[in-house]
Amino acid sequence: MFVSDLRKEFYEVVQSQRVLLFVASDVDALCACKILQALFQCDHVQYTLVPVSGWQELETAFLEHKEQFRYFILINCGANVDLLDILQPDEDAIFFVCDTHRPVNVVNVYNDAQIKLLIKQDDDLEVPAYDDIFRDEEDEEHSGSESDNGSEPSEKRTRLEEEIVAQTMKRRQRREWEARRRDILFDYEQYEYHGTSSAMVMFDLAWMMSKDLNDMLWWAIVGLTDQWVQDKITQMKYVTDVGILQRHVSRHNHRNEDEENALSVDCTRISFEYDLRLALYQHWSLHDSLCNTCYTAARFKLWSVHGQKRLQEFLADVGLPLKQVKQKFQSMDISLKENLREMIEESANKFGMKDMRVQTFSIHFGFKHKFLASDVVFATMSLMESPEKDGSGTDNFIQALDSLSRSNLDKLYHGLELAKKQLRATQQTIASCLCTNLVISQGPFLYCSLMEGTPDIVLFSKPASLSLLSRHLLKSFVFSVRSWTKNRRCKLLPLVMAAPLSVEQGTVTVMGIPPETDSSDKKNFFGRAFEKAAEGTNSRTLHNHFDLSVIELKAEDRSKFLDALVSLLS
Repeated sequence: MFVSDLRKEFYEVVQSQRVLLFVASDVDALCACKILQALFQCDHVQYTLVPVSGWQELETAFLEHKEQFRYFILINCGANVDLLDILQPDEDAIFFVCDTHRPVNVVNVYNDAQIKLLIKQDDDLEVPAYDDIFRDEEDEEHSGSESDNGSEPSEKRTRLEEEIVAQTMKRRQRREWEARRRDILFDYEQYEYHGTSSAMVMFDLAWMMSKDLNDMLWWAIVGLTDQWVQDKITQMKYVTDVGILQRHVSRHNHRNEDEENALSVDCTRISFEYDLRLALYQHWSLHDSLCNTCYTAARFKLWSVHGQKRLQEFLADVGLPLKQVKQKFQSMDISLKENLREMIEESANKFGMKDMRVQTFSIHFGFKHKFLASDVVFATMSLMESPEKDGSGTDNFIQALDSLSRSNLDKLYHGLELAKKQLRATQQTIASCLCTNLVISQGPFLYCSLMEGTPDIVLFSKPASLSLLSRHLLKSFVFSVRSWTKNRRCKLLPLVMAAPLSVEQGTVTVMGIPPETDSSDKKNFFGRAFEKAAEGTNSRTLHNHFDLSVIELKAEDRSKFLDALVSLLS
């Protein structure tokens, strides 16, 4: 069931209990977790934190801990499946689910006893009505034998005929209801998409209880920015939520001139910015950022010689000397940095890049440290998915969680270096895929498979990194297709991406990405399509990820799986 009052129906219930906190491995979930941890610390709530990266880890962790806890909180996992069916908990276990995955499973919606959904109901949920999905089993037995004893044979025959007609009608109505139910569920469940950031939901709770701190507001901002960076929400949704957070920023960070002059070395200040759409540019060189940001790399077509030439023309138009552009942003001449945003935006418009600036937020820690929200997203994501050999998944999770605290800026800066490496590898892999024509049309979708031995392949073994590569590859491919060629239909197709997962086990990760169009609603139909293709061909797949459009597949079954997918979507 949906929780309408987060304070009364959720927080005050768990406040006096020991709770188990399951947190998915994504930046928004980490930010929601940080806010909840701060609230729990404030009220001395006892909790145990368990990071989970997929359904198997969630099931294992639940079995391990279920005897010690009655209350369970799930962040960014659990809403889009029948949770009770998967976990098989005791009847007194209660689950609070704060998850952005949509659609919400109907069993979770209508279970009032054990499932409590911490989900914004102003999201466009469109949950089917209870009577359309659930039907009480009617007692089919008829006890008319007692009154039949004194009846005439003709009356018995008439009554029997009426009963047969009634039973036939009931069976027909049942079949019609079941057919309608299948159609309703298919329409409801066919697309996967994302709702309001979990970090924003948790910040709402803190605000309702008048316990919202500037740190919590920053984590809510980073959670929303993660959704935008990962292309999980529409531009309209992003702008709307930015507007909501902007009002909180004004409330928390309003200072007069005297206070402005007296800022201390350890103060924290959040600002609304209309900044450049360039990844990590304030911690990199402007040239590296232009070359490794998907938005600019795709539009300049930097995988080609002509694209590199256009970049030089762009920099000349802006009026930036190469020597300045190629050194660290911090070392650039102050005179050049003063009007840099306006200069770049003006030239970007001439080169067809109308959205070079974007609404975002920045944070200042004292006088020295400034970060954009997207900087923190890239850094935290890279720490969490770091392939460094000495780090386990849990270690990476803790490192990423720690990097969100201002007391661990060294970890955040380490994350920024990892993020630069990741972004470079992403653009190099995209250039390689496009130059060697690895993106091919399969009819209803595009397909690209990364080969074992591809440089930096280990960097794309985790879902968020592979998702970012896949989305950026699709964007770049769309810009690489000339509008006058016969292949222009390819611009409207979705992408299926495959990458090696385990050589020993002979498995690959397969991921589906929706079409790249201006009007894209970010809804993904590959989750259900993958399920049906696997069922129809008995392909050995593992649906372990919280995103249904990501699966693990035996490499030997790849061709029959893809053939089934082609016929299914044709």
